[in-house]
Amino acid sequence: MCELYSKQDTLALRGKHIGPSCKVFFAADPIKIVRAQRQYMFDEKGERYLDCINNVAHVGHCHPDVVGAALKQMELLNTNSRFLHDNIVEYAKRLSATLPEKLSVCYFTNSGSEANDLALRLAWQFRGHQDVITLDHAYHGHLSSLIEISPYKFQKGKDVKKEFVHVAPVPDTYRGKYREDHADPAGAYADEVKKIIEEAHSSGRKIAAFIAESMQSCGGQIIPPAGYFQKVAEYVHRAGGVFIADEVQVGFGRVGKHFWSFQMHGEDFVPDIVTMGKPMGNGHPVACVVTTKEIAEAFSSSGMEYFNTYGGNPVSCAIGLAVLDIIESEDLQGNAVRVGHYLTELLKEQKAKHTLIGDIRGVGLFIGIDLVKDPQKRTPATAEAQHVIYKMKEKRVLLSADGPHRNVLKIKPPMCFTEEDAKFMVDQLDEILTVLEGALGAKTESVISESTPCKTQMSKEGHLDLHSNNTTDSKENSSRKRNGACTDKRSVLSKRVKT
Repeated sequence: MCELYSKQDTLALRGKHIGPSCKVFFAADPIKIVRAQRQYMFDEKGERYLDCINNVAHVGHCHPDVVGAALKQMELLNTNSRFLHDNIVEYAKRLSATLPEKLSVCYFTNSGSEANDLALRLAWQFRGHQDVITLDHAYHGHLSSLIEISPYKFQKGKDVKKEFVHVAPVPDTYRGKYREDHADPAGAYADEVKKIIEEAHSSGRKIAAFIAESMQSCGGQIIPPAGYFQKVAEYVHRAGGVFIADEVQVGFGRVGKHFWSFQMHGEDFVPDIVTMGKPMGNGHPVACVVTTKEIAEAFSSSGMEYFNTYGGNPVSCAIGLAVLDIIESEDLQGNAVRVGHYLTELLKEQKAKHTLIGDIRGVGLFIGIDLVKDPQKRTPATAEAQHVIYKMKEKRVLLSADGPHRNVLKIKPPMCFTEEDAKFMVDQLDEILTVLEGALGAKTESVISESTPCKTQMSKEGHLDLHSNNTTDSKENSSRKRNGACTDKRSVLSKRVKT
């Protein structure tokens, strides 16, 4: 492998020249990746890792058709998007053909963040209102306008929510306010949005938009209950707002049966604006907003020209077209259905076997494993999840954890993921959970007094130090440690886990 620097020198230079808030995966022991192919990544020593989280390399890392399309167009022309060129209109036509008929006008950008920012501008201009309804724990991008509507990024312990932002509860039927035993969770969660609208109107405010990922990723791989989006759209439209579907992480066939995740909710549900990004360019920065002619014309009527130097440039569009071709020619949607079903069934078998697994949820190749310390109480197993992802890394499988409690293992691999990959991943997870549960005393009588001080932490090597259990809410963790209080007094083994 060709390297400019040793791993230690790379780390040192990163510490010197890269902003400290720019984090890397597995910060306690980061991997240096030097090349990748299909669903695999390779470090500087040539070690191969199974990539279960890289939803950017949608059709597979370094796919030769994508590389070829980029090279061919780059050799011919790449220029400012204000010049007339066939690639942008061909790509817009192809994208529109995958969407409901009324979604036909495209604006190309460079990232999902840019796309979501533009979606807000479209909504604000269309109705002349500013207020936005977002979901709790949502993340829609890193621009200032998006941090304001992303509770996932709200500062812990500080109320930074702006007056025009309204936060609705996540439609989570496993851990949320209305659960799977509720008679109508979709209606109950939608009514929460209705209440927000009514309260806003009573305060003299008007709703411009409701924005949500079609399946919430950072919030913990949440699949909204059937009927929720339809009811929300009805309330939002009645209030004069528009519905923005954020497909940046979950679009382009990841759910398998549909090209777009919002289509799972039926033909009677059509958003007013759809944003897309990450998988569009298979790693190349390209994104898009698609909306209706009516909204586009209202945006144009403001008299302000929309101009994006690189958005929709010839090379980006050539790459995007290649990605669409590959999804179709390699039947990657069919693969998402087959492999996703197989993986889900394997994980359900593990759920029956392991008390740490509280819930398996997902569609296609978008799956979450909710780890819990107590299956009945559904207590989030935050430290345990971190331990698992580090041990999986040692077994050459790349996973990450997310959700408000950082206890949900998220699986969003390249779409070329195979059944063999799924079996290998689950086998490694099974081994790790078996050892971890044994050390935790899940099936033994070994306990410690409830008065044991809280000292659970992750060591630099990524091992779980088990002197007590982790707190149930990661957002409250730091304050509880400062107070020296042990809020979760469940008995555990007093030993260090080494698997």
